[in-house]
Amino acid sequence: MEPAILIITLICGMLVSRIGLPPLIGYLVAGFVLFVFGIEKDSLPLLQELANLGVTLLLFAIGLKLDIRSLFKAEVWAGSSIHLIISILVFVPILKLLGLLGLTQLTSLTLEQLTLLAFALSFSSTVFAVKVLEDKGDMQSLYGRVAIGILIMQDIFAVLFLTISKGDIPSVWAFTLLLLPLAKPLIYKAFDRVGHGELLVLFGLVMALVVGAWLFEAVGLKPDLGALIIGILLAGHKKSSELAKSLFYFKELFLVAFFLTIGLNGLPTISDIAIAALLVLLIPLKILLFVYILTRFKLRSRTSMLASFNLGNFSEFGLIVAAVATSKGWLPPQWLVIIAVALSFSFLLAAPLNASVGRIYQRFQQRLVKLEKRPLHPEDRPIAIGNPRFLILGMGRIGSGAYDELHTRFSGEILGIEHKQEIVDLHRAKGRNVVQGDAADTDFWEKLDRAPNLELVLLAMPQHTGNLFAVEQLKKLNYQGKLSAIVQYGDDAASLRASGVHSVYNLYEAAGAGFVDHVAEELLSGSESEDADNKATLNASVTPQV
Repeated sequence: MEPAILIITLICGMLVSRIGLPPLIGYLVAGFVLFVFGIEKDSLPLLQELANLGVTLLLFAIGLKLDIRSLFKAEVWAGSSIHLIISILVFVPILKLLGLLGLTQLTSLTLEQLTLLAFALSFSSTVFAVKVLEDKGDMQSLYGRVAIGILIMQDIFAVLFLTISKGDIPSVWAFTLLLLPLAKPLIYKAFDRVGHGELLVLFGLVMALVVGAWLFEAVGLKPDLGALIIGILLAGHKKSSELAKSLFYFKELFLVAFFLTIGLNGLPTISDIAIAALLVLLIPLKILLFVYILTRFKLRSRTSMLASFNLGNFSEFGLIVAAVATSKGWLPPQWLVIIAVALSFSFLLAAPLNASVGRIYQRFQQRLVKLEKRPLHPEDRPIAIGNPRFLILGMGRIGSGAYDELHTRFSGEILGIEHKQEIVDLHRAKGRNVVQGDAADTDFWEKLDRAPNLELVLLAMPQHTGNLFAVEQLKKLNYQGKLSAIVQYGDDAASLRASGVHSVYNLYEAAGAGFVDHVAEELLSGSESEDADNKATLNASVTPQV
């Protein structure tokens, strides 16, 4: 049946993609279809292993992109904690009321069981949220970073619960893991020497699965927590982003197995489906609660709403909590299937909600703005750019060189945009006019002040998709000036020209032409020097000796 598993999964993923929904929903459907055909999760131990690897690599990848300082921001640690507590306080009475109304699955549950169920339903899906953010290219946006930070805090709460629920006290050797930061120089040295090919991928797998998952499990801690922590440890390295990209397809493929295993938990009864559908009605409450809490921390209503919709679903970690609870006898076994169905329904609801969040915000903008607290969060205030004539998006080596060249001719009329604050500080120290902002992020364009005298925008960002996105946003702002871009590949140049960019320069072609010009000058100067030497020798030979 292995070929059938691959074919059915592919077909379901493609069909779901055709109607504009994330393929992961198709993988969930494929799991249910496979179960109908008589395939059970217990008969596919390899699939379960791959699913576990997918979640482990997902947390490792999150750690690679995580700035640990973001977890200490009030909107993240306090926001997630407050939301968890209020969710339990709100969900327990609602679940109790549904039990009193005659839902047999809830009638017999004790207060402790209802609290445990509310705890499992309070989490949001890390897998779903990261997938949506990656597809939108908003991983580094403010709302994306807030959402990821909250998800990681929720994951930590879940991992703590799972660790305690094991009933096993971690080994005394667990304290030795506190020495891991001391090994950071040695790990970074190995990171430097693995190069950029298959050794880099192998290094990442060893870090995630051995140093992270296996080592932590060996001392009685959750392996997923280990993968996350090791990812955070490597996040400060210059090649962390490259490593994340190298492991991307491994992670994606293994996560397909994860979603299949959810569907393979079994077919629910009609009553199970009904109660799962009722549980999905709790999601709007989760979203509204997140919006209110995040605006209390002075985030804009738009930022709060985008983050809240991203968190508006149930979680695979909630399913894991339920699995542990049922195995321990703390919850009836049927609740594992019910939460699995509710999780699937929540994904079906969350996908179109996230796709239409912009339109929903526009409709309720006036009401939502009233929730905002002033002064706004420092990272969520309007971006004042003054009134430049030239705007450079991306202040890497190319953008910096273009800035300096323009500065010699148009002093004081150029502005650079760079998304990394440390690079912004470096440019400012050198006297360049640069502000922090991510032009590949919708938030940047929403907060950007208008510059009526802007004549030229130079696209110098390393990612082609970011440059295309910037062109699209400039069109929405009715920008009428010139657009120039620097690209690495011919196909990129064609798509940028098609989008309306006036002039496109190929980085490698320009570098090659410059190199030939330099060599030609050297040859010419060398030839002229040789001619001069020959002429001097000839003159010396015919000049009479006095």
